Amino acid sequence: MEQNKKSNELVSFLKNNMRDYMMYIALVVIMLFFQIWSGGKFFKASNISNLFNQAAYVAVLAIGMTLILIIKHIDLSVGFMAGLCGAVAALLMEKVGINEWIAILMVLVVGLLIGFYQGTVITRIGVPAFVVTLAGQFIYRGMLSLSLAKSGTIVIRQKGFLALCNSFIPDIPHEGNFHIVTMVIGVIAIVLIAFSLLRSRKKRIQYGFKVISQPMFITELVLISGVILLVAYVLASYKGLPWSSVIVGVILFGYNYMLNKTKLGRYIYGIGGNADAAELSGVNVNNVTLFVFCSMGVLAALSGMLYASRLSSATPQAGLGFETDAIASSYIGGTAVSGGVGKVTNAIIGTFVIMSLTNGMNLMSVDISYQYIVKGIIFIIAVAFDIASKKK
Repeated sequence: MEQNKKSNELVSFLKNNMRDYMMYIALVVIMLFFQIWSGGKFFKASNISNLFNQAAYVAVLAIGMTLILIIKHIDLSVGFMAGLCGAVAALLMEKVGINEWIAILMVLVVGLLIGFYQGTVITRIGVPAFVVTLAGQFIYRGMLSLSLAKSGTIVIRQKGFLALCNSFIPDIPHEGNFHIVTMVIGVIAIVLIAFSLLRSRKKRIQYGFKVISQPMFITELVLISGVILLVAYVLASYKGLPWSSVIVGVILFGYNYMLNKTKLGRYIYGIGGNADAAELSGVNVNNVTLFVFCSMGVLAALSGMLYASRLSSATPQAGLGFETDAIASSYIGGTAVSGGVGKVTNAIIGTFVIMSLTNGMNLMSVDISYQYIVKGIIFIIAVAFDIASKKK
């Protein structure tokens, strides 16, 4: 009897939360598939570390894009905006001779100004975001080509800049190659996540909301802890945690806190749910929308620099297709097509789904044409699943 009760609860839990957990199931299935068909290459420590570095620039874009999609807008310009910002950083460092850290700050300001321009045209003049950002895509692509017309590809040599996406966090001195600090960070992450989930559960019980049973909750904690420990162990057995992952983690923490713990976050969700109702409630919809586009501009600039750092160069083709990967990551991560629903944490999982497909197909030497086809199929399935789950 007790066993049947637990079984029914598990089925009910999965049914009610399928929309949130489907992306995790998809990620596991994709990873296991490529592990088998690549002859065990996918889960090698060096490849997992490479996957984290590959995913960094898309993850940063996906975080910003999630906010854009929540408020029912879209930004088609982020790909070549990122490429342009990466080129500007390379020009400042290699042609002008500016210190890499000053150049990074200057490029972030450039991204902010671009986001401010687009947000202003959208909110003050009333031009639809689709039109403004599509025009931006053309403009920034042209500016990228012009900026590199004379020099072509610019090789970047500044060590501090290259460390953004090519280096790893330092370790404490010890014998052997195992990265202790990475494992410590993994354990700290488990403690913080467990504390957050326990506090959230306690508050839900306090206010009379329905929660899963204690055994189910413990099972969830164990699974999450196991995955984090496994990832930390794999990274620690290679070179440790990449700096790019630290950058993404800090941004993710900040945006997750903003969306869930601040008035601004509630305003963003409120505008996505019903902009007119939010306006009547006293929310300045235009200012919040402007903030979201400024935020996207800054994150696009950072994404472009991470990509340039990874390649150790700025190229005229940088940014091609970035926006599609970011949009797909957000939707696969559960951001609603109708707006008002989305989590930046889930967008990161969506990013790993997209980048695991790319990484795995590269390991299997799949032609780039087929890679685009597979990505498109996964994208339409994710959106169709979201719409179907909402109808139910």
